[in-house]
Amino acid sequence: MGGAFARHLLAAGYAVVGYDVAPGAMRAFTRRGGRAARSCAEVATRARIVITSLPSPAAMEEAFFGRQGIAAGARPGTIVIEASTMTLELKESLRRRLARRRVTLLDCPISGTGAQAAAKDIAVYASGERREFNRCRKIFDGFARSTYYCGKFGAGSKLKFVANLLVTIHNLSTAEAMVVGETAGIDLGLLYRVIGDGAGASRMFQVRGPMMVRGRYTPAHMKSKIYQKDIDIIRAFVRRLKCPTPLFDGSIPYYSAALRQGFALEDTAAIHSVLRKRAGLRGRPGRRTTRKGR
Repeated sequence: MGGAFARHLLAAGYAVVGYDVAPGAMRAFTRRGGRAARSCAEVATRARIVITSLPSPAAMEEAFFGRQGIAAGARPGTIVIEASTMTLELKESLRRRLARRRVTLLDCPISGTGAQAAAKDIAVYASGERREFNRCRKIFDGFARSTYYCGKFGAGSKLKFVANLLVTIHNLSTAEAMVVGETAGIDLGLLYRVIGDGAGASRMFQVRGPMMVRGRYTPAHMKSKIYQKDIDIIRAFVRRLKCPTPLFDGSIPYYSAALRQGFALEDTAAIHSVLRKRAGLRGRPGRRTTRKGR
């Protein structure tokens, strides 16, 4: 995500300074014209608007409040656009701690996969101080297809949880449709073209359907092991609300099975393989598949 943001902002004419713990990501960033920093603190020292996209609570704590974290370099008046999907409690804690340093945190999770970010096909769900959001509006336009101001801090994350709840369900429904079609002897390329042009389609059908047609779940738009964090966040969120979520709850075992079956580093589309196995399908889709018992 962060690399895609930087690439689009550079293309839009912004001077972008960045830091990533992965040397390969830093090399790609500098090849595109980015200015490399040696730490998160240095980024915050050199930029008044900082964007963060992080994979875990531990990474977030280190990036913000580690010895060379953002808090060590940020000046009063700095704005941080926080684009990760994390719990409300964690983001609120960050907001309060930064506010003591007169640094403003905006809660701005992203709707879209890594591939969509690369194509500038993502939506930003921004929440927090309206004045600071307005200062960042052109920045959002530089790396996103659309941006929504959603209200007070945390509203963006709540909307992201709802969005990911639907992603969880629609990804499974796409896999289910593919397995039903294959079991019925339908060519999956034909199924993808025809269903994708009708009322049964969804954004997940469009994004992950091609991976399921091929039976290959790499390169990953969202790794299964990382998405498990999002599932856990949504599950805790809806439990606190005491809200019934039967379709979401019914989807979770298939994602867990994908992890057990060795798909942790592959895309969440790998739940398609879980369903194919349960249906008794062998071989790759698109080839001569067989079914146990036939």
